[in-house]
Amino acid sequence: MKKRTLGFWEIWNMSFGFLGIQMGFALQNANASRILQIFGADVHELSWFWLIAPFMGLIVQPIIGHYSDNTWTRFGRRKPFFLLGAVLASIGMILIPQADFMIAILPALWVGAGMLMIMDASFNIAMEPFRALVADNLSDEQTTKGFSIQTALIGIGAVIGSWLPWMLANWFGVAQVSEEGTVPANLLWSFIIGAIVLVGSILVTIFTTKEYSPEELAQFEAETNPDLLNETGEKRKAKLTDIFDDFRTMPETMRQLSWVQFFSWFALFGMWVFAVPAIAQHIYGLPPEDSSSETYQQAGNWVGILFGIYNGISAIFAFLLPILAKKISRKKTHAYALFVGGIGLILIYFMPNENWLILPMVCIGIAWASILSMPYAMLAGSISAKKMGVYMGIFNFFIVIPQIINGIIGGPLVKYAYDNHAIYALIVSGASFIIAGILSFKINDKKDTVYNA
Repeated sequence: MKKRTLGFWEIWNMSFGFLGIQMGFALQNANASRILQIFGADVHELSWFWLIAPFMGLIVQPIIGHYSDNTWTRFGRRKPFFLLGAVLASIGMILIPQADFMIAILPALWVGAGMLMIMDASFNIAMEPFRALVADNLSDEQTTKGFSIQTALIGIGAVIGSWLPWMLANWFGVAQVSEEGTVPANLLWSFIIGAIVLVGSILVTIFTTKEYSPEELAQFEAETNPDLLNETGEKRKAKLTDIFDDFRTMPETMRQLSWVQFFSWFALFGMWVFAVPAIAQHIYGLPPEDSSSETYQQAGNWVGILFGIYNGISAIFAFLLPILAKKISRKKTHAYALFVGGIGLILIYFMPNENWLILPMVCIGIAWASILSMPYAMLAGSISAKKMGVYMGIFNFFIVIPQIINGIIGGPLVKYAYDNHAIYALIVSGASFIIAGILSFKINDKKDTVYNA
């Protein structure tokens, strides 16, 4: 018994919900710092509020992954989880820019931070089962195609979400300036539209995609991974404590990759948190305390455009990665991409105006494309198939831990070391990318001459 071969549009519909999820992520990445500043957060406090995101990923993803693996309802295995995640995330998206309406109960800043927490937790609830759904429904021969289509939808959603506030203000005349302490209408409507698209795209997947039954999945697994069964023919049950042994005995390549991931994601977190204040201050000439002027809102809208550009570049450059990897190896491809990204972040300091910032974003997009794919390709080549799930879970630690560390120290550094000049946080992120690139050369990638896209 084999999984049936799916057509292009079946795979497209199965992953379509990712468009909405990534649109929501893009709106959050480009605008959360801006919204929190409008509600009264100082620049040096932003990284502390952003700590919510990696903590949610660290806690929620393993729990949801476990329960979606072991739960079956009449509505399906994965569908109930990403529908729940979409509904909760949409509530957070609608309420975060309107947090000032609850000012009689709590300060708007704390309500906004609470909505950010709900959004992050909910995105993680939806994300993990979506990734698993692709693996559930596709055969080994179609998995690459499935994740490629998913990557394309991620890129489309990210570009739309990043550009939406600018488009509403410049194409449709929606106000981008508001009273002090309130979010402009173009930003408010962007989050409302994003919430609608999120739920709508998830519903497309739910109504067009069929999940295999537990019995069918068990049979597929028995045929493809007979070593996972015990003497009675039943699937071996992994113990929660096994993760400690797996962490201790992780392959050499994974240990080397962990340091590359650490410095890569330390850099990304710094960019996402401080891009708006850094560009508003350094390029638009605004003081650190300005978070409500028309110029500040223009700076925030332009950062959204820039984030959309680097996401769009990453989607295009991803198609070149397999070619480069075959020619020069995966680790060198990743190293050079990180060098380019690091140079791009540092270049922001030297750009004469906002239009020139497109050049650094092209560089960052090249690094982002490699970060999303090349480490996982090298990791997959170093571990056995039966340990793929647990090691992918452990690998997530090296994404969230550097973000937590940057979240703790990033704010004090901006306040006390950089004198509230957030541009230096971006320079440090650029240097962190370059360190990650240097460490990439030390990776022992045994299969670096055979890279499968």
